[in-house]
Amino acid sequence: MINGHVSHWWEQIGAPTPRPELPGDLQVDVAIVGAGYTGLWTAYYLKRAQPDLRIAIIEQRHAGYGASGRNGGWLTNSITGGREQYVKAHGKDAAERFQATMNATVDEVISVASAEGIDADLKKGGEFNVAYTPAQAGRLRAFVEDEARWRHADVELLDPASATAQINVEGTLAAAWHPHAARIQPAKLVRGLAQAVERLGVSIYEGTTALAIEPRRVLTDRGTVSADYVVRATEGFTANLRGLHRAWLPMNSSLIATEPLSAGVWEQIGWDRGQVLGDFAHVYMYAQRTGDDRIAIGGRGVPYKYGSRTDLDGQTPQRTVDTLTEILHRFFPSTRGAAIDHAWSGVLGVPRDWAATVGLDPATGLAWAGGYVGTGVTTTNLAGRTLADLILGRGTELTSLPWVNHRVRQWEIEPLRWIATHGLYAAYGRADRAEAAGATKTPRIAALADKVAGRS
Repeated sequence: MINGHVSHWWEQIGAPTPRPELPGDLQVDVAIVGAGYTGLWTAYYLKRAQPDLRIAIIEQRHAGYGASGRNGGWLTNSITGGREQYVKAHGKDAAERFQATMNATVDEVISVASAEGIDADLKKGGEFNVAYTPAQAGRLRAFVEDEARWRHADVELLDPASATAQINVEGTLAAAWHPHAARIQPAKLVRGLAQAVERLGVSIYEGTTALAIEPRRVLTDRGTVSADYVVRATEGFTANLRGLHRAWLPMNSSLIATEPLSAGVWEQIGWDRGQVLGDFAHVYMYAQRTGDDRIAIGGRGVPYKYGSRTDLDGQTPQRTVDTLTEILHRFFPSTRGAAIDHAWSGVLGVPRDWAATVGLDPATGLAWAGGYVGTGVTTTNLAGRTLADLILGRGTELTSLPWVNHRVRQWEIEPLRWIATHGLYAAYGRADRAEAAGATKTPRIAALADKVAGRS
């Protein structure tokens, strides 16, 4: 088994050829820190709208090194933190418009990938979430009932027979499905997107560490980039920038990928429509059937490292690999004889209120997007289009969405961050174990953890 090496996705297609480092001080119109999905989409839409813009992207390692090249490959319509949070300040219509925009963004990514000739193993089969304990089934049914009150949610409740006909998860009691999701190979998408922006004339400087972001300039270890606008697109690595240590918490998530499974195993499992798969556990899992017939399955391992430290190349503790393997076998007993070919981890950005944000301060030229909490594959595209409109001074439907210029308070100092994060996931794990042992309702400890975390 390969452990680390950034991700299975990069291992599959090969490490990218290094791009040049920043050659020294530089003057541009727009400087972008971070060559992941957010930074690349922002550059793409800016350059398409105004080809004469001078745009430079600064990247510490290589394009797609972070979450963009390590995620579970869910191109889905989730609004980070839920749409309900926007109703009080902006109204239900604004929240529903946000949802409709997210639905359309799934198709926008697919459309651009096709137009740019990016083969990212895209297959639009919707999002499928399963319940396999009575307590999970209760939460799932309540979720579907609540979704029916919202326009553009399009969620369907599936009984056990209908659910297992799609994906044969052992012990299925109920499932929910909606059509606005697709499977992707993340590294293929980010590699193709980086090549697309370079064809448009954007410069990507790799091997260059941004030390600090200041009004209209980026301080790096290889020179200062001055710009009219500076975009912070650093997601889980934001804590490494000077003065931003408590802005977003870098949460760790881990995945494993099996060897390619036999036709006989797939005949038992089904799962042939490109659905992405999740569940209604508190410490939830996420999975896909890959383009080469593996199962890639992920979840939280060691959720947070003391002092907001981030990993380098995705090395994953064996106990996390074992836990994910147990989940795989619990869902699909027919995979018990399959080898695990690869394990890896990555970091995602978590704001204190679990709500993603995009914005621009015209007085300083500082723009930002992120805090996706693991739902960024689609949201980054919307962020890039929104940042392009904000920077170009265009008032559009996107710039009036309720997440624009949303601000949150900082995370607590250490050791409070570490204690709270590990305590919360211990509580969620305890709740899941109680439900697996027969608890028919959501344990109170999980509800309390949601309140402490700011998720309810």
